[in-house]
Parts: sequence; C-alpha cells; structure tokens
Amino acid sequence: MSSLISDDEIQHEVDLVWLEDVTELDYVRQSLDRLPTRRGKPAYHRDGRLVGYAQLSGKAKASRFSGTFRRRVFWLLPHDRDTAPDGLYASGAPAEAVDPTSLVAGSRGRKTERSERPAQAAQS
Repeated sequence: MSSLISDDEIQHEVDLVWLEDVTELDYVRQSLDRLPTRRGKPAYHRDGRLVGYAQLSGKAKASRFSGTFRRRVFWLLPHDRDTAPDGLYASGAPAEAVDPTSLVAGSRGRKTERSERPAQAAQS
C-alpha cells in the first residue's frame, strides 16, 4: 500500500516509465516489488495490467539475501474505475491507489479529490 511505502525505499528512483497516458486515469495502484534489475520493464504477474514502473540509479543496492531490487510498479485491476466506472470504485479508491499526476521519481504520490472521487461526483 502506498501508505506503507517510505521515502527511503524509493530514494534511488531516477525515472518513472508510463506505459499508458496516465492523465486519463483517476488513480493507479502502486506497490514495491522485488525485481531482478534496476531498470527495464518488469514481468507482470497480477490480474489486470501494468501501467508503469520506476527505474533506479546505479547507487541502488540489491538485497544481500535475494539479489533483487525493490522497485515501484503501477498497475490496475479489471474492476478498477477506468474499466468499470460504475463498479466497486465508482467513488473512493483502493488503499494503495494514488493520483498518477501526483507521482514523480522518489515521491510516494498522494490521494486527491480526483483519485478519491466523492460519491456525489460519481453520480453526476
């Protein structure tokens, strides 16, 4: 969840790569995944689709135990608002969701009125 991502976990991010136009999305889900590389498009093993990912600087250290790097990935599930506007998240948003326009490398991003979409906005 975004609230569980701390600034020190993403301090080595140098770029966010978007695979879609995020200005069209009210929110994206974000998580820290253990990945084998600092850069490049990661494999995606969730339902739904990968929307973007972070790239790390050469200063990012791999885990001594697994040899992997913790990198942020941004994704959406099939029941998220972009594909099911009248569904579960017609108003409100998942706990790990943030407004993609609030995201930059090294910053956790934040929820906004756009990402939270109050119930009255969802009905209009």
